[in-house]
Amino acid sequence: MPNPDQIVFFDTTLRDGEQSPGCTMHHDEKLRMAHQLRDLGVDILEAGFAIASEGDFDAVRAIAREVTGTRIASLARCKREDIDAAGRAIQPAKLNRIHIFLASSDLHLEYKLRISREQALDQTAESVRHALTYTDNVEFSTEDGTRTDPEFLVKMITVAVQAGATTINIPDTVGYTTPEEYSAIFRMVRERVAGIENVILSTHCHDDLGMAVANSLAGVQGGARQIECTINGIGERAGNAALEEIAAALMVRRDKLPYTSNIRMDQLYPTSQMLAECISFGAAPNKAVVGANAFAHESGIHQHGMLANPLTYEIMTPASVGAGSTNLVLGKHSGRRALADRLERLGHTLTREQLDEVYHRFTELADRKKSIYDQDILGLLKPEKVPAVATP
Repeated sequence: MPNPDQIVFFDTTLRDGEQSPGCTMHHDEKLRMAHQLRDLGVDILEAGFAIASEGDFDAVRAIAREVTGTRIASLARCKREDIDAAGRAIQPAKLNRIHIFLASSDLHLEYKLRISREQALDQTAESVRHALTYTDNVEFSTEDGTRTDPEFLVKMITVAVQAGATTINIPDTVGYTTPEEYSAIFRMVRERVAGIENVILSTHCHDDLGMAVANSLAGVQGGARQIECTINGIGERAGNAALEEIAAALMVRRDKLPYTSNIRMDQLYPTSQMLAECISFGAAPNKAVVGANAFAHESGIHQHGMLANPLTYEIMTPASVGAGSTNLVLGKHSGRRALADRLERLGHTLTREQLDEVYHRFTELADRKKSIYDQDILGLLKPEKVPAVATP
């Protein structure tokens, strides 16, 4: 068992993330991303769904063969042919895992799988045992676990643990739960499932109600020690819990979340940028941690505070997540202090009277122009006000 204070990061960007519209990656892109995810420090890399297609199988196998230093996993349904494909695909990896899943909610059992609870329990035990013939590291997921009858959830997890599963994942498959509810599910499982102390409990949260990260952290507080997540939060529908947000929360709020991880924080932004190059869209500008505006300030009040002490408006530094430097954006909400700072950086120190004149012209321009560039600012200076530039 790992250190109880250690959070295991299970990245599913290349599986759950790639399944979302606009996120398909070809073989070379998946391999490139896999190397970067390894460099980021993820503990488990879910490389794909081996049975899904020949291309997915080949990608999983290539990653298992070429990417070392992280555990390589493949997803599989509780079907023998799925497990066989996953087992063959991950075979080259020194560290590997088969991740099997089966629906646990009555809604899914009745309408999607058309099987009884007893049949589901039988499939669970049989599938875990079969996966163990390929690897000693098997994860079992109760699909739609947060909408499952608690008594049956406990029973299904008990069967999986008794069959030999080493990780138990309780997914919020449709982004339905709340933090308090999710934490309570993990506490219940820890209290009622015999042998649960010998396995790792895992979260897997979707963002349909915008609570994937909050729910994941609540799961940790309930006893989970593995978090399943994706870069930029990509994934089915509204996406998955965003790896970068979880990692940043653990870094910034150690007072409430006293856990460690293997994530290399300065690789968060480069990894986000690489993903954007591989798929058809990047992170939204207002995306936490890695968005273009995550460390940008336009408000005059905020800019004044930032120039006085960055801690006034930034709870982490851009450099801490590999994002470069703070950006003081000049626009119609900016104040004199930020304008004076930019002019000084451009080589022009003005008197208070000169600054007042330039600031008046600046606000008139900012009302007409959405983006203000350095050349615009220099253009606001009257020739007689521009200090002479010495020639070499």
